[in-house]
Amino acid sequence: MAIKGNPGDNRSRGPASIFFVAGLCCFFYLIGAWQRSGSGKGDSIALQLTKKAEDCSILSNLEYETHHGDQSGVVDDPKLEVKQFEPCGEQYVDYTPCHDQMRAMTFPTENMNYRERHCPPEEEKLHCLIPAPKGYITPFPWPKSRDYVPFANAPHKSLTVEKPVQNWVQYEGNLLRFPDGRTQFPHGADAYIDQLASVIPMDNGTVRTALDTGCGVASWGAYLFKKNVIAMSFAPRDSHEAQVQFALERGVPAVIGVLGTIKLPFPSRAFDMAHCSHCLIPWAANGGLYMMEVDRVLRPGGYWILSGPPINWRTNYQALQRPKEELEEEQRMIEEIAELLCWEKKYEKGEIAIWRKRVNYEYCSERDSRETLCDHSNSENVWYKKMEACVTPYPETTNSDQVTGGELKPFPERLNAIPPRIASGSLPGVSVESFQEDNKLWKKHVKAYKRVNKLLDTRRYRNILDMNAGLGSFAAALESSKMWVMNVMPTIAERDTLGVLYDRGLIGIYHDWCEAFSTYPRTYDLIHANGIFSLYKDKCNTEDILLEMDRILRPEGAVIFRDHADILGQVKRIAAGMRWKTKMVDHEDGPLIPEKVLFAVKRYWVVGDNNSTILR
Repeated sequence: MAIKGNPGDNRSRGPASIFFVAGLCCFFYLIGAWQRSGSGKGDSIALQLTKKAEDCSILSNLEYETHHGDQSGVVDDPKLEVKQFEPCGEQYVDYTPCHDQMRAMTFPTENMNYRERHCPPEEEKLHCLIPAPKGYITPFPWPKSRDYVPFANAPHKSLTVEKPVQNWVQYEGNLLRFPDGRTQFPHGADAYIDQLASVIPMDNGTVRTALDTGCGVASWGAYLFKKNVIAMSFAPRDSHEAQVQFALERGVPAVIGVLGTIKLPFPSRAFDMAHCSHCLIPWAANGGLYMMEVDRVLRPGGYWILSGPPINWRTNYQALQRPKEELEEEQRMIEEIAELLCWEKKYEKGEIAIWRKRVNYEYCSERDSRETLCDHSNSENVWYKKMEACVTPYPETTNSDQVTGGELKPFPERLNAIPPRIASGSLPGVSVESFQEDNKLWKKHVKAYKRVNKLLDTRRYRNILDMNAGLGSFAAALESSKMWVMNVMPTIAERDTLGVLYDRGLIGIYHDWCEAFSTYPRTYDLIHANGIFSLYKDKCNTEDILLEMDRILRPEGAVIFRDHADILGQVKRIAAGMRWKTKMVDHEDGPLIPEKVLFAVKRYWVVGDNNSTILR
């Protein structure tokens, strides 16, 4: 199977030059038409699209132009200097600032410390634009992207060479093909998941959120979408390059991460199930520290799946080339730690074992007398905090039938139901009424977004990032099998609502936007930034945040900013020097509202292109 034409040459990018002379809404229309027609036909399509552009006037028809900026002199003052950002060198095509290989090797290897986040100091930050590799094209739409990735987008063959027998990825012509996990799952991912579903209620919406530790290329998460289950997958940036990059190119949620010395960037009681398949994590080490961390993020009543060594050691010890006694002791210790954590063994067959976390404290009173309990008041303060050899206590319940933390409705009903953390009053400042109002407001905002960016209802945007997720209502308003949203809870936010998002069946992560995100370049198709620059106004440089957004945004990807007009004026000036096309529009309630919306599109360019960042 081959891609016709060379997406990196001038012929196949013929329409791209049209996009940036048309209005922003025309741009959205044209890029959608170009994608639907297929790459490699640039010359034949360009004339047709140019004719369409002449009549494209959606913004003006809606009278959606902003009037506030021009009057204030803030937004479009031609006297203000525009800083031009130059491209970084070719060696930075896959640059991950906080997971840089050279920097990582200066940290201790013990307990995977060197694979954790280690961000560059201010003087070492790059102030240039990360280029796309030559020949880069827009990824295939889902579900084709699950199985095929253009080689030009992630030109790495190490997994096909160093681990060919594992059959994770195959190089075929100008494509990377991803078999359905035939090494980790000998009969295929679908059959493996069906086996798990015979024990775990995946088919009725009871299980919605999953954590895949040491995910490889995230085939488990990719195939879980058939069950309407969404997995947060992570793997370290290690010598087998591009595992997480491959996952994201496929359209599967993933971040660079590792179980090491610091806590996972997720709230307590988040995931309905957690999974490890041949992930090589030493679960029995350090007194079960990593199993305790999984217990923290696992919802009461949630499931833990361990497949691969040491499970079924009696049969596999010779193939694994490890002493039988060593594997036997490893499984014995895992079983002992699981019992101390009050996990109930539900299933073991072949190489698969499944435990279930008890639903409340009533079943686990003995645990608290045997194990050191963590400080419950500090359980969500996890950013750069060291893992502790302690057990996260259950919140209190009134009887043995009650589910700790509140019982969740099946998905998708739980998406708009009142989250237990809000219904219980445990989240200060957020009431049932304010949650419902927030939900209603974001449905209105998203409806307005779709009037401008017609591609929001198509398969154009698969990977979406919300930089300041709040209660998750933006993601809830967008909910569709065509896309997924990585919801980010800024560590400096006024209130921590990330647990509410997981109650709703969404996924998310803690992050400080003064630092780089734990992902590869060109990860996201669409970024939503609501109030992010107001939030970080006195914390770090606006330019640094925008450069990071540019790094993780795909060529011809879109951004939606929502903030005060004066702040967006500054953003617009910086974006003008970053190969972005921008358009400011009024709030949907009219020009007198000081909050505005800035739409932006990142220009297509690859390494070696003309260095000028001025749009032509």
